Amino acid sequence: MKLLDKIPRIWKMAYGLICLWYFLNFTISAIVEWKFVNPAYYVLWNALFLFEALCVFIVLIFLWSHWLSNFRLVIQVVGHVIGLFIFFMTMGTLSYFFTDYMDGLVYFDHWKEYMLELMSWEALRFYDQYIITVGVYYVIRYFQGLQRQEQEKSILAIKNREMQISLLKSQINPHFLFNTLNSISTLVHSSKEEARKLITQLSDVFRYALDSHSENMVKLSKEIEFIENYIRIQQVRFGDRLKFERDIDSTCLNAKVPAMILQPLVENSVKYGIGPKQEGGTIFLTVRRSGSIIFFEVKDNGLGSKAKKVMDGSSSGIGMSNTDMRLKSYFGPDSRLRVRASQQGYAVNFYIEDKDYLAKNQPYKLEHETEKINVLNP
Repeated sequence: MKLLDKIPRIWKMAYGLICLWYFLNFTISAIVEWKFVNPAYYVLWNALFLFEALCVFIVLIFLWSHWLSNFRLVIQVVGHVIGLFIFFMTMGTLSYFFTDYMDGLVYFDHWKEYMLELMSWEALRFYDQYIITVGVYYVIRYFQGLQRQEQEKSILAIKNREMQISLLKSQINPHFLFNTLNSISTLVHSSKEEARKLITQLSDVFRYALDSHSENMVKLSKEIEFIENYIRIQQVRFGDRLKFERDIDSTCLNAKVPAMILQPLVENSVKYGIGPKQEGGTIFLTVRRSGSIIFFEVKDNGLGSKAKKVMDGSSSGIGMSNTDMRLKSYFGPDSRLRVRASQQGYAVNFYIEDKDYLAKNQPYKLEHETEKINVLNP
């Protein structure tokens, strides 16, 4: 039974269908011969024995074809010619034994005469049994090859996507870690207690940033905790000039998001919106749900369109563009960053589809486009 379990289902089905086809052929021809030619019951038994022998040969033909498939086409053709000859001789001899031999025609000349008759066009059934079985084998192998190619393409596409995402994250993380170290380098001597807190917070930030290489998706609650640690570190530098407010829908906290997906947006606000503004400002983080769609927005009341530099989240141009590419890699082209800049500040938003929510709330669904309109036009 274990051996049978290892055989692919398609081959079991093919074998069953071929045997069924020849069962119908043998049954009809045996009944016709018994009814109109030779009304003896051994005609039916002979047909049954030949059918059983053919079913065994079908397995052997499959195995023979599989072995030949490892060689060049010329060798396969020669091998099948040899296989056809052996099949014809064996099945023809069995047919002779169950008919003429049982009737007393037991000499070599009788066998020879019988076999020569089988080589006529009327006895084509002994040839086509082999040819049809071989044909079925190669048709299945052909479609299996096509399926295997598609699977390999899919695997390569997935691996390529994972490599791209990993590259994007590897570009963000060193840049972020460097900026974080730089922002506290002049502050660690002010107070031992503050230094301890800062090192603890920095340790948590570093751990999350490094772990993000191995985790594709994290809970939103962990991402929010990371952002709060990052803000606290920045507040050591900016003091009361940097404030942070959040409006998080509690139903979104268990949703899965890419690690460090919000950090470049918050850093963008700190570096280009709040930092250059003399009186500072506030960063607002909003997360809310509409059905299976989760809407994210990071905005500030900093310089906005009055900023001297392009707000990109990094001086090298990596932060925002990579975040946009990561979102589209995970959730599709519609989940891109949308930017609004005005004299009152700067805002970046995006949305994702919560697949876990969809799975838990079937068959309840909202129309996808309606959800987008609801969340993008609050």
